[in-house]
Amino acid sequence: MRKYNLILILIASCLLSFLIAPTEINKKERKDAVTYFKETKKFLKSELKGLSEAQLNWKPADSVWSIANCVEHIAVTEKGIFDWAMSTLKETPNSKMDVSKKVTDADVKNKVTDRSHKAKAPEIFKPSGRFGNTAQSFNAFEKKRDSLITYIKTTKDDLRGHFANTQLGLTDTYQLLLLLSAHTKRHTLQIVELKSMPGFPAK
Repeated sequence: MRKYNLILILIASCLLSFLIAPTEINKKERKDAVTYFKETKKFLKSELKGLSEAQLNWKPADSVWSIANCVEHIAVTEKGIFDWAMSTLKETPNSKMDVSKKVTDADVKNKVTDRSHKAKAPEIFKPSGRFGNTAQSFNAFEKKRDSLITYIKTTKDDLRGHFANTQLGLTDTYQLLLLLSAHTKRHTLQIVELKSMPGFPAK
């Protein structure tokens, strides 16, 4: 009888462990995220290629960020948003969370990159020349982005089971990482706008 009870306890423990075990993102989610991270990195790099110091630091008005400012902001928020995403994993998963209210992955990408909606950067993320120059800002961004790509390729974290309330709505951790990449694209589009403005230096 004792042996039978022990077997039942072991089976129950295994089932319980299975039920509460973190769920890894699937192969498609992993691939889609890595592709998006690489795509937005490549977009930024291509828009910076061959720009002179005069072009990098040009502003159409004192209140408008230069390309150099945009790159520094991207580099700073790369770490800031990643740290925010990782902080959600420290919270206990909420099994009663109403995921029907969660935004979609497409919503995250489309809404963040929509330049018709303006947003004000928090003070800690505003450019201040902390990296020295644009090349160093981009290097800081690239180093963090490459580590993020490695993370998403290998992580076993439950990125879909943890959440944060954002301006977009209820967002899971995986979507916060998509938001990070969309943020890069948003400000790269800002760089594209700057380059097309009247008065932008020819060289």
